[in-house]
Amino acid sequence: MKVVIAGGTGQVGGVLRRGLRPAGHDVVVLSRHPQVALEPGVRHVGWDGRTLGTWADEIDGADAVVNLAGRSVSCRYTDTNLRQMMDSRVDSARVVGAAIRAATRPPHIWLQMSTATIYADRSDEPGNPANDEATGVIGGEERHTPLYWEYSVRIARRWEEAQAAAGVPGTRRVALRTAMVMSPDRGGVFDVLLRLTRLGLGGPVAGGRQYVSWIHDADFVAAILFLLESDQAGPVNLAAPEPVTQAELMRGLRRAWGGVAARVGLPATAAMAGLGAWAMRSDPELLLKSRRVVPGRLLEAGFAFAHPTWAAAAEDLVARRR
Repeated sequence: MKVVIAGGTGQVGGVLRRGLRPAGHDVVVLSRHPQVALEPGVRHVGWDGRTLGTWADEIDGADAVVNLAGRSVSCRYTDTNLRQMMDSRVDSARVVGAAIRAATRPPHIWLQMSTATIYADRSDEPGNPANDEATGVIGGEERHTPLYWEYSVRIARRWEEAQAAAGVPGTRRVALRTAMVMSPDRGGVFDVLLRLTRLGLGGPVAGGRQYVSWIHDADFVAAILFLLESDQAGPVNLAAPEPVTQAELMRGLRRAWGGVAARVGLPATAAMAGLGAWAMRSDPELLLKSRRVVPGRLLEAGFAFAHPTWAAAAEDLVARRR
């Protein structure tokens, strides 16, 4: 297939680029800052993520579009940053839809990045039920969470609404409600967690009972390839089938790394997490929200995870990092 990846120069984009080329696909990356291809056979084309341009010619005749564009959520949640997070996602989804609509030969499938953050924090409910696509509760109405967390959910909802409203009846659309993609690359979430672990700071945060949903990078790529060939449409959760608590996540990472790090994992209160997130130019929501998301539709469709459990996934990621 010819696959166009919008916003494909970030950490997740790199994971996907490296996964698609060995499968034989022709890959074109749309980027605000086009660069020399980092992988053989990958072309980079400039776009602004907001307006139609000559880049749309790449979509006309392509087999698939994967839109990953959007400002990183690893930032302080100021009004300015939150607005940029919203606009970059909604604007890119709208203009990708416009390019598909204008195409003489529109792509067969449009995979639109979304986020597992769209689901409600379930930490205050007995049994802490998981969120799947059929019965999961969309967030924004929780009374026990900070009010500004609602804006993260609003971003996710607008993101998906922009794809749903695109008016491209000949193109199958999938919203990828993606959990944390764990890869050994520098700058990704795994890199941050491993750095904390090696400093002896990989302990439970605010008790550590909040759930973390994650997906191994190899399973992320395999799920994308699976969806390209399947008949799935609508929201699909890209998450490992066994989410873990934050305490279990860090314990598994300490054990995988070994040495002194395996024995030391200093705990942190919510206030300490807030200070740490501020120092790292991030936001404590990423640590404190309970995201217990499971891949109901992928499992029902017969997708087999190579790394379904965190302990084994952490061992693999650490080995590759080393």
